[in-house]
Amino acid sequence: MGLVLRSVFLTLWVAQWLLGTMSRGRVDVFSTVLFLFVVLIVGGYPRLQAAQVQRLVGWQGEYRTVVSPAGITTSSDHSTLIQKWSVLQGYRETRGHFVLLSRDPNIMCLEVLPKQGLSTADDVDRLRALLDRHSTRV
Repeated sequence: MGLVLRSVFLTLWVAQWLLGTMSRGRVDVFSTVLFLFVVLIVGGYPRLQAAQVQRLVGWQGEYRTVVSPAGITTSSDHSTLIQKWSVLQGYRETRGHFVLLSRDPNIMCLEVLPKQGLSTADDVDRLRALLDRHSTRV
């Protein structure tokens, strides 16, 4: 769920809870516990999801990715994945990452390239130029 959607949901939930509490003149224990549970789930779900992914792939060790005119090669201590540019639908750039998207409609994201893994700002510009040359921004 996106940050904006979660914020809207949480704001509406808080408003409903406050209005219900004020109209009755007392705090309902069940509504309060349910409210706190929803706040924890909505706020903590992305972290829980990230922790689950880390548990699934963490045993493989450090990942290394090389982006070249031939494609993208990702390797760990246990595996190597070579992808040609033709498998990509395009890419999106965020403040901290380049997210490469698959052509396959059943796969939402193919690869995430963190900018912090690059040595200099020039490397970010070079990677962006390489992505623009072999893929499209979506």
